[in-house]
Amino acid sequence: MPSSRIPRSVRSGFRQWRANRPFWGGLLLALGGAEVLLTEKASVKVILHSGTEVLAGYLLPVVMLLCGLLILFNPTQRLFYSLVGILVTLGTWVTSNLGGFFVGLLLGITGSCLAFGWLPDQQPRHGLLARRRERRAAAEAPAPEPSPAP
Repeated sequence: MPSSRIPRSVRSGFRQWRANRPFWGGLLLALGGAEVLLTEKASVKVILHSGTEVLAGYLLPVVMLLCGLLILFNPTQRLFYSLVGILVTLGTWVTSNLGGFFVGLLLGITGSCLAFGWLPDQQPRHGLLARRRERRAAAEAPAPEPSPAP
C-alpha cells in the first residue's frame, strides 16, 4: 500500500509511537528469535523424546522473540530485556544450529545492543530532513546575479 493512501494522522501516530521506544532494537531481536525458531526442523514428538538439549533449542528462540516484543511494548524495562536477550541469543550458538546459521544470532545481538543503548530522553535528530529542505530551497531559489566588474 503506497504511503499516500495511509492517512497522515495514522503515519504521524505510528512515528510518535516508534520514537518513544527502542523500535529497531526490539524488532531486530524479535526477528532474530523468529529466524532461529524457523530454522529448527524437529517435530514435537522428537523434542519430547530427545531431552533437554533439543528443548533448549526451541526455548531460547522463543525467549528471544518474547524479549523483542517486550522491548517494543514495555520500553521502561528495556535494559533487563536487552540483557536477557543478548544472553539468550549467545546461547542459541550452541543449541540452535549455530544461532540460526548466524543470521538469527547477528540479528539478536544487534537488536539487543540497540535496545540497550537507546536513550529515551534524547531529542530526535532532524538533520536529514533539514538538509533536504535546504537543498530544495537552494534549488528553487534564483541564482544570484553576478556583480559588475570594475
